[in-house]
Amino acid sequence: MLQLIDLRGRKLTESELVEILPRAEVDVDKALESVRPIIDQVRAGGGRALRDLAEQFDQVRPEHLRVPVAELKRAADELDPELRAAMEISIAHNRAGHGAQLPQPAETQIMPGGVVRQRWIPVRRVGLYVPGGLAVYPSSVIHNTVAAQVAGVESIALASPPQAEFAGLPHPTILAACYLLGITEVYAVGGAQAIAMFAYGAAGEANSVDPEQLCDRVDVVTGPGNIFVAAAKRAVRGVVGIDAEAGTTEIAIVADGAANPAFVAADLISQAEHDPAAASVLITDSAQLVAAVEQEMAVQIPQTKHAQRIQTALSGPQSAVVLVDDLEKAVEVANAYAAEHLEIHTAAPQETAAQIRNAGAIFVGPYSPVPLGDYMAGSNHVLPTGGSARFAAGLNVFAFIKPVQEVEYQPDALQELFPPLRTIAIAEDLPAHAASLAVRVAADRLTADSGPESSTTGGADK
Repeated sequence: MLQLIDLRGRKLTESELVEILPRAEVDVDKALESVRPIIDQVRAGGGRALRDLAEQFDQVRPEHLRVPVAELKRAADELDPELRAAMEISIAHNRAGHGAQLPQPAETQIMPGGVVRQRWIPVRRVGLYVPGGLAVYPSSVIHNTVAAQVAGVESIALASPPQAEFAGLPHPTILAACYLLGITEVYAVGGAQAIAMFAYGAAGEANSVDPEQLCDRVDVVTGPGNIFVAAAKRAVRGVVGIDAEAGTTEIAIVADGAANPAFVAADLISQAEHDPAAASVLITDSAQLVAAVEQEMAVQIPQTKHAQRIQTALSGPQSAVVLVDDLEKAVEVANAYAAEHLEIHTAAPQETAAQIRNAGAIFVGPYSPVPLGDYMAGSNHVLPTGGSARFAAGLNVFAFIKPVQEVEYQPDALQELFPPLRTIAIAEDLPAHAASLAVRVAADRLTADSGPESSTTGGADK
């Protein structure tokens, strides 16, 4: 089922590994061609354009683009009590995990009378996107919202696609999650059009239930989505901040002969369940484990609800078994692949995990599977895909806060630094910079010369 990439006996550079390893084909540039007209349509047409696009892509024309608060409450009231309790646990765990990420302000005395303070300031308003499609993702509501709330964001809007079977509203479980989190600004808008609405704002449609200004523009947009959502994020980046251009989900598992094949098979299958294009990659030095995992898959897959989707994902070019000489090589491959989710199933999992530098999130040991992180481990499940974990991080409070430096120098400190400051300014041919400093130094000296103590202290000679 899984293709075999046998790297035993081969010495490859990281660049060569990147070329060999499987990866889902994602052409964001091509998707941009489809997305740009949608963005232009939303900017020009506001609410009417959003309804037209919902009719085109979601097969429903929503009456309410902004979901009435009564519908949010009704969804929460009708939510299965067991699911509600599970979501409340997830919310609590995520608040604890994200709270630990908050940085503290700092003040550094650079010199006597010269201080630099580091403050962390939340952005004022964010737009959170929660996809529809093949599954319902209340967990994405939780992971996006909690990170923003813990960061201290003042205004939060959320969008999720309208559903024909729910009279043009997002799925009720999504609405219930919003209500539990206190999010009351919720839009029945999906895809690239939701990203455009957040980036540029949208006026209400005349002769409709829309308010005059349907949605105000935001400062930051976060949340997972398909390739068109990723392309829309790329198109508006710079107008607003974004978290990442998230692509199709992926898992890599580094395992040795000590791994439990039933666990490994179950976890490869669990990610394949997301999407026919999902990637599942096993990296191991044990041919015996590979055979055992394949046997387990043959047993487990027919028992799943989405067996066909899973078979398609596991047999696709984006999924594979990578066979290596030893665990050291397995770590090299894992770092070159830079998986969204990386599980470690080795005899010494913490030791192996410590050698990983490229992964969206690392799941250490046999009892820390990816689904734990998807829901209530306390970590965030919005993670970098497509190898971008080499340079990008998963969603966290830092997506919603800005480090701002405050500089405060007293007159004596500025006067002491004036000569070297002037030297650099003149060297850069920026004499007005030097003059900006000089006028202060002169004023300070004049004040000192004319002060009440000048007649007895000799201030003119200072």
